[in-house]
Amino acid sequence: MSDPVPARAEIVVDLAAVRHNVRILKDLVSVDGPVALMAVVKADGYGHGMVEVAAAARDAGADWLGVATIDEALALRAAGDRGPLLCWLSAPGDDFAAAVAAGVEVTAYSVEELEEIAAVGPARVQLKVDTGLSRGGAPRAAWHDFFAVAGDLEREGRITVSGIWSHLAASDEPAHPANDAQEAAFRDALSLAASAGLDPDVAHLANSAAAILRPSAHFDLVRCGIATYGLDPAPGVSPRLGLRPAMTVRARLLMSKEVAAGEGVSYGHTWHAPEDTTVGVVPAGYGEGIPRAAGNTASVWVGDSRRPIRGRVCMDQLVVDLDGELPPPGTEVVLFGPGDLGEPTAQDWADAVGTISYEIVTRVGGRLSRRFVDADETAGGDR
Repeated sequence: MSDPVPARAEIVVDLAAVRHNVRILKDLVSVDGPVALMAVVKADGYGHGMVEVAAAARDAGADWLGVATIDEALALRAAGDRGPLLCWLSAPGDDFAAAVAAGVEVTAYSVEELEEIAAVGPARVQLKVDTGLSRGGAPRAAWHDFFAVAGDLEREGRITVSGIWSHLAASDEPAHPANDAQEAAFRDALSLAASAGLDPDVAHLANSAAAILRPSAHFDLVRCGIATYGLDPAPGVSPRLGLRPAMTVRARLLMSKEVAAGEGVSYGHTWHAPEDTTVGVVPAGYGEGIPRAAGNTASVWVGDSRRPIRGRVCMDQLVVDLDGELPPPGTEVVLFGPGDLGEPTAQDWADAVGTISYEIVTRVGGRLSRRFVDADETAGGDR
């Protein structure tokens, strides 16, 4: 954190941390036999930079990449990625032809979607089944027809069914009964698909939490999203694996000033100084994706100490309590990072505002610049 800080604020992404995490996860899931790993890089790589993270994950051995939309998949192809790539979220009228032409595997949730994809085929299609999340995917009552139509289209040469998959609802809670129920339902789906003559290349169910906590759900492939970025998918439950958070958000202090006892701070005066103190102004707010709810709850790192946010987070700035100190303008402020020096982490911010680390790192951005560093280059190896 001693590197020069830009004039205002930035996101710093450590690509060596991404590679480090992918290697750890690949080793973990392959203990009992080969299991492929998909690095999920949707939503601009969970706020870390989709193209750059994807390249780092591939370098570290990620077998697949996963994205939500066709646009995301095409952006990866335009950036030069040529490996196995799956997208899974589409709406009627989306450009399946472009995805198929780019060698992207697409996902079907229904017979209607299968037929829309087949119309631009031949396409490689993965079938998503709903095993209990009650979100995307074919519901159980539709599986028989879904697989039958897929089998017919495959025999006609209009599609290749390359995968069957589903998504867990409660994998971060290992004892939750939904995990056993969904895994059993997924196995039933695979059996029914086989009866329809389908023999896909991959079956996959596990997300990051299940990749770490539920080996029985590994099947042929695991999809690692948040763990790729070094964040714990099941805080308080996951074992210590040595994953390293890849994102640091930092800024320069704009100014510091004295505040007298009783004075209110920021909009609405939701905080009053209980005694004479000093505060600092940080040039980042909800326009940069900083949660407004972080006011009076989250902390940042200034100098060598955590400093609490005081008053409401504004659109462009926030105020922190400096406890009597008056550091000069330009002093580095770390909103969150890996936690190596004691600075808050994305999980700390998530806990402070009642959300999950996924939301913290994915929403941050706005006017923040993004810079990539590589500890393999700057420190001679993975940290």
